[in-house]
Amino acid sequence: MNDINEAVKRLGQTLEDFFNQNLEEINWDEKQAIDKWSKKQIIGHLIDSAQVNLQRFVRCTYEANFKLIYQQEQWVKVQRYQETDIEDLLILWKLLNKQIIRLFEDYPQDRFDVQCDTGRDEPSLHTVSWLALDYVDHLHHHLKQIRA
Repeated sequence: MNDINEAVKRLGQTLEDFFNQNLEEINWDEKQAIDKWSKKQIIGHLIDSAQVNLQRFVRCTYEANFKLIYQQEQWVKVQRYQETDIEDLLILWKLLNKQIIRLFEDYPQDRFDVQCDTGRDEPSLHTVSWLALDYVDHLHHHLKQIRA
């Protein structure tokens, strides 16, 4: 199994597991500390991550070595995720991930090793395969925070 197939399988299973739990029991608005994100803001951050990575994956099908980064703290704040209905956020997050899965179901194999730059201050080139696995690992990291 290649890295893309593994990422798709893990992402699909992660979505299924997440949406099969009782999401109504989660206190989405509570913050553990003033300088920490609420669970709602974590979902917002995962939306931003999905949007940016979807663009990376799409662009890597026809372009290489481009730079695409985002300022996570600023994006969460400016998009006002804390004030947004959690149902809207969950729907958007789920749909973005379903689109990533759809994209990878027929991703050109000759583009798996294409790189893009994710570095803020200095170049940090990563392949599509690496980005796909890292995306799912990043998602798991934040979903553990939500379940905690």
